[in-house]
Amino acid sequence: MGTGKTEVGRRLARKLGRTFVDTDSLVEAKAGRSVAAIFAERGEASFRALEREAVAEACALPDAVLATGGGALVDPENRRRLAAAGPIVCLTATPEEILRRVGGGESRPLLATCASDAERLARIRDLLVARATAYGSVTHTIDTTGATLDQVVERVRAAVEAR
Repeated sequence: MGTGKTEVGRRLARKLGRTFVDTDSLVEAKAGRSVAAIFAERGEASFRALEREAVAEACALPDAVLATGGGALVDPENRRRLAAAGPIVCLTATPEEILRRVGGGESRPLLATCASDAERLARIRDLLVARATAYGSVTHTIDTTGATLDQVVERVRAAVEAR
């Protein structure tokens, strides 16, 4: 969260003349409610099931640029599908930078119960540790800390084209 996946993906797709798909948007369209509402009303497990369907749908689109939520890669089936569809680029940032970008985290379901910045920072760190193995399995990792969106888009484009 807060690493720029959606906006970088959107700009990269435009630059490459490809379709852009955000799996969170697919989930929201199918469920008729926001990701935050799905988490609040149905829980994380329900969201992850919808996310799995969205990843499968997105991966079926040829030459699309996909943006997934940060937890999507934890699911082995999602990782398999995404890897089969093309290179996977994980955008990262320091926990402090992520906290700065997400602010109070009101729209971030996994931070919704945190009452302070200290709690949010601890939760971000915990999520990064829990997801480290999944994130380590990707084709490319790009640190977005201190970079502009255009710089990140160019780094992603160069990494993918160099493959």
